[in-house]
Parts: sequence; structure tokens; C-alpha cells
Amino acid sequence: MTEKFEGTEGKGKRSSSEETARGRKARRAKPPAEFLEWGSLPYRIGMGYDSHRFSEGRKLFLGGVKIDHPKGLLGHSDGDAVLHALIDALLGASGLADIGQQFPPDDPQYKDADSFSLLLQAAEMIDKQGYRSVNVDITIITEEPKIAPHTPAMRKRIMEALDLEPEQVSIKGKSNEGMGFIGRGEGVAVIASALLFKYKNRPGYKNLVR
Repeated sequence: MTEKFEGTEGKGKRSSSEETARGRKARRAKPPAEFLEWGSLPYRIGMGYDSHRFSEGRKLFLGGVKIDHPKGLLGHSDGDAVLHALIDALLGASGLADIGQQFPPDDPQYKDADSFSLLLQAAEMIDKQGYRSVNVDITIITEEPKIAPHTPAMRKRIMEALDLEPEQVSIKGKSNEGMGFIGRGEGVAVIASALLFKYKNRPGYKNLVR
């Protein structure tokens, strides 16, 4: 789509896509006045991923909740892939080392560790960095067990750990439609994202709290 315009050197054409691109460029020309440097923006986003295979003789924990299932998830700790992915999202958003470095899998003290306690420690870590959680979004990919019946309990646990309200925690269950190791019922994968707000150690934001 184009439009005609009159110029000093005669008639020409200008595409609407060119106008749109020009408008975007103008809007990006400088940040809002209150944030003169993009690095001073107070929000940070992190993403986390984890997957574990099912194993006989283990209890199944997802999102800090014990779920009745014939198999649990194999792992050095309790294998809670939901909380592990969430922890990585929180650590990533705050610029800290990932879960494997914070809680090494070869460290005996984390053998069969309660992942909820690790989440509480991660929450303390991001608080020391001056961050508070704004919201978290979690997708659990598995064929079994069905996730929906357990999401209220999972949300409650995560809200407790991160001091969040119900509308700030989203948990969804998805099938892999029979594809891959998940489709074959061999394990669980989880994707998590977290939005953090820098509420302290920033000029002008020292007194801001959620």
C-alpha cells in the first residue's frame, strides 16, 4: 500500500510500511524522561527450563506439592522440575548464577533436598540483589499426571514463597501430543518465566516496596 505526497522536487510515493517503520524509529529515539539510561529500567525478565525422567520408587513432587502417582522424578534433590525451572528464572532475571551453581548436584547437602526450601533460598538471594517478584508464569509439559487438579495447591505454595497474590502466579499444564520422551510418558519438562522489579539500591527507588 502506498500514498502519494507532494515534495519540493515533485510528486512521489511513500509506502505505509515505511511510515510505520519511521514511526517506530522515532519512538525508539530516546527512552522516557524518567529513565535516561536504558540500563536503569527497574524491570528484569528471566526464563528457566528443567526436565526430569520418571523413576520407580520415588515420590512425585511438582510445584512444591506431593502428587499421587506411580512414579516420581529422578534427580539429586526431590526432582521437582517446576520449582527448579522457576528458581532458574528468578536467578536469571536477577543476574545470578544458575541453580546448578547455587545448589550443585554433586554436593551431598542437597541429596534429596526439599526443592521448596531451595526456592525460599533463591527468594532471599534475589531480595539481597534488591529485587521483588512481580509475576511468574509456568508451563508444565507432561502426559501424566493431569496438572489442572493440582494447580491451586501449586499456586498457593509459590505465592507463599514469593509473597505474591493469586493473579501474579500462572501455572498451566500441556500435553506433548504423543511426541518425544514426554509423549512416551518418560518424563516431565517445565518452562518458567519471572518478572522482577528492582525496588532498592536504585536512586529514586529506595523506598519503593510492592
